[in-house]
Amino acid sequence: MIATLSTVPFVDLSLQHAPIKGDINQAIAQVLDHGGYILGPEVKAFEENFAAACGVAYGIGVGSGTEAIALGLQAMGIGPGDEVILPANTFIATVVGVDRVGAKTVLVDCDPETALLDLAAAAAAITDKTKVILPVHLYGQLVSPKGLLDLAERTGVKIFEDASQAHLATRDGYTAGTIGTATAFSFYPGKNLGAMGDGGMVVTSDERVANKVRSLRNYGAPRKYFHEDRGTNSRLDTIQAAILDVKLPRLSTWNAQRNQAAQWYDEKLRSLAPQGIKPMVNRAESGHIYHLYVVRVGETCKLNRDQLQDRLKEKGVMTGIHYPIPCHLQPGYVDMGWGPGSFPIAEALGGEILSLPMFPGLDEDRGNRVVAAIGEAIAEQ
Repeated sequence: MIATLSTVPFVDLSLQHAPIKGDINQAIAQVLDHGGYILGPEVKAFEENFAAACGVAYGIGVGSGTEAIALGLQAMGIGPGDEVILPANTFIATVVGVDRVGAKTVLVDCDPETALLDLAAAAAAITDKTKVILPVHLYGQLVSPKGLLDLAERTGVKIFEDASQAHLATRDGYTAGTIGTATAFSFYPGKNLGAMGDGGMVVTSDERVANKVRSLRNYGAPRKYFHEDRGTNSRLDTIQAAILDVKLPRLSTWNAQRNQAAQWYDEKLRSLAPQGIKPMVNRAESGHIYHLYVVRVGETCKLNRDQLQDRLKEKGVMTGIHYPIPCHLQPGYVDMGWGPGSFPIAEALGGEILSLPMFPGLDEDRGNRVVAAIGEAIAEQ
C-alpha cells in the first residue's frame, strides 16, 4: 500500500523500494541477460550472503517459508511417528510444514507478555516421541536462546527455528538461525527482508542437513537425473534471489528503524495503559526487529479490539491482526484434538491483539498520529 497524506498505512513498501529501484532493475536485467532463471548464479550468491549475515555456514533457497519448514524438518530425519512441539498462536504455515513430513503437531500455550512459546509448557509436553521443539520467533523477537538450549540439553530434543518474522533478530548474543540445528526463513513481500513474490530459505551449520535440503528442493536429486530421495520442486527463483541480494545490505538499517519506531510507540502508549492498551513486552532490547508492533486491547478498554480497529480505519489508520484464531481452533485442524479452552492465553490473545503500522521509514509524526487516533477513538466511546 502506498501512503497518502490522509492515511497511515499498515505497511508502506514504497519507502524501501523507491531509493533502490535502479539497483533492483539492474539486478533483474542481469538475470534476463544471462537467462539462468532456475538456480542461477544469483541464488548461490544470495544463499552465501544471507547465511553469512545470520552467522551460519549454509543457506539453501526454497520456494517459500512453509517449504523451508517442511524440507528442513525432513532433512533432519523428522517423519511419521515423531512429535514436534510448537506454539498454538503461530501462523498456520508452521503446522502445515510439520504436516508435510507426516509428524504429529503438539501445540502448547504462549507467554501472555510476549506471545512467544512458553518454554515451561513445552518442557511439560515432551514425551519419548518428541524429536523437535519448534520455537516461532513471533513478531521479530527471539524465544529465549538460553532457555531453548538449556531445554534441549536437558531433554535431548532438537531445536528447529521458525524465523519467518525474525531476519537478523538477536537476543543474548545469539542471532536467529544460530540456536537450532536448522532454521526456516520466509521472504514473503511484507517480511523485514521481502521478495517480490514467494521465497524462503533453510539455514544451518550442519553440512549433512544442508546437502539433504539442497537435494530435496530439487526432486531429491543431488545430481541431475539421480533421485536419491523423494523430494519436491521448491527452488528459490533466481530473479527473487537477485532482488533479495540487493536488499540484504540494507536490512540491518531497516531493522534499526523499526526498533526505533517501536521505542516511540512504547513511550507514547504509556499514557493509554489505564485505558487497556498494553504493548507486547520486548525482552530482547535492540535485538527485537519488530516485524510487527502488537498491542493488547484489554478488558479495561472502552472498546473491544474489533471496535477499535474499525474506529482507527475510519480515522485513516490501518491495522492488522496476527493472528485472530489459534491453530487448534482453525476449522481445518479440529482433528488435532484440541477444543476451546485448551490454550487459554493463545485464545485470549486472539481476541485482543492489534498490530499497529510498522515499517522502515515510519516517522515520529505518523507514529504520533497513530497513538492520537487510538486515544481519540477511546475517548469518543
